[in-house]
Amino acid sequence: MTPKTIQPEGWAPALGYANGMLMEDGTLHIGGQIGWDAQKNFVPGGFLPQMEQALNNIAEITRAAGGSPQDVGRLTWFVKDKAEYLAHQREIGEAYRRVFGKHFPAMSMLVVRDLIEDEALVEIEATAYIAP
Repeated sequence: MTPKTIQPEGWAPALGYANGMLMEDGTLHIGGQIGWDAQKNFVPGGFLPQMEQALNNIAEITRAAGGSPQDVGRLTWFVKDKAEYLAHQREIGEAYRRVFGKHFPAMSMLVVRDLIEDEALVEIEATAYIAP
């Protein structure tokens, strides 16, 4: 079996990358998700709404592969503004729990100078395991 490309129904096509790749062993690699919706429109409101949208995108890709957000085992965050992240940790936690509940996978966070999409303030990639 070859890896299966995961593209949630109704999403605009991913160009030059895959949103998700489901491997034969059940490992789901989720490409970096940013704060845009299924039609690649950025959600308004800045960092917090973009972060929650990126997490919702990860959850949706996981569901499209036959899993749930609780199957995510790793998140890697790329943020452009460390101070903004630190200033809103309570709100970030609330938004996170709306998507992932009390499921806290292994996480890393990197502060980066920029992201490919000019409007993006955060990008989050993930790895999940979905039993075959």
